[in-house]
Amino acid sequence: MPNIPDEKINKNYEKNEILFQEGEINCSIINPLPHWELSKKFCLFDSNLGTKICGSGFTVYMGKGAKLQRSLIQYFLDQNIRASYKEYSLPYLINEKSGYATGQIPDKENQMYFIEKNNFYLIPTGEIPIMNCYRDRILTDLDLPIKATTYTSCFRREAGSYGSKVRGLNRLHQFEKVEIIQITTPDSSSYFLKEMILHVKNILQSLNLPFRLVRLSASDIGFSSSITYDFEVYSIAQKKWLEVSSISNCTNFQSHRLHLRYKTITGNIKFCHTLNGSALALPRIMAALLENNQTENKIIIPKVLVPYTEFDHIK
Repeated sequence: MPNIPDEKINKNYEKNEILFQEGEINCSIINPLPHWELSKKFCLFDSNLGTKICGSGFTVYMGKGAKLQRSLIQYFLDQNIRASYKEYSLPYLINEKSGYATGQIPDKENQMYFIEKNNFYLIPTGEIPIMNCYRDRILTDLDLPIKATTYTSCFRREAGSYGSKVRGLNRLHQFEKVEIIQITTPDSSSYFLKEMILHVKNILQSLNLPFRLVRLSASDIGFSSSITYDFEVYSIAQKKWLEVSSISNCTNFQSHRLHLRYKTITGNIKFCHTLNGSALALPRIMAALLENNQTENKIIIPKVLVPYTEFDHIK
């Protein structure tokens, strides 16, 4: 049985709610190129090399494209650490128990890569190993909230994806993501969900990208989630919104599977609430940055990234 949807979710089962939109969509670019064309023009990444090495749905970053991605990862981690998230470096392989504990198994096992010889799964998100660091734990209410962040590669089979949805960086079988999680008491999880949303909003504002916040309907939230908010950035060349972050409150659904509890001041043992969010997923952020900051002869780098890239434009 999946988690129970929060009462805030629209009663119309299929309808997502756009809560707000921020940032100007740059209409001054004449005939903007999509990011896969920009990549060819500026030698940033090569999907054909990824296909040659492994297969479709993989890509190879090179030169300033590789450094831009590495800079985004470091920038996101630095922003999370400044917001008191503790950094973890984690395995990319998990066992079945770890996948079950966070709700990916049996719900998403067909979308996960499986290494049959060792009975390991490749992680589809850093949420799984970082949450399992707290499996079978009894914390105290003074320990909470716990805030943690990690950078990982993520691996997803993406079965059934086709057409423009998989063009360029839109949908990859391997991609990079910086994740944040929180473990809280039940009465404070709604507050910390808002805090996580504000944190991701601030990062997107600093990148000067047009974005919007969407509250997902009951049909779109994940198996473990009670409520999920998506941040989407606008792709000026593709003329569509791209999801770059999902922030969810899983209430006590995962903590039951994790056997993750805390002891109150009065000595009662209760189940924690768990929250997770992308801060942020790299491929579509990269796509939006390239498309929205292009000119005829160069791509402008957002000011906050220049100390990391050590260049302010790509010619």
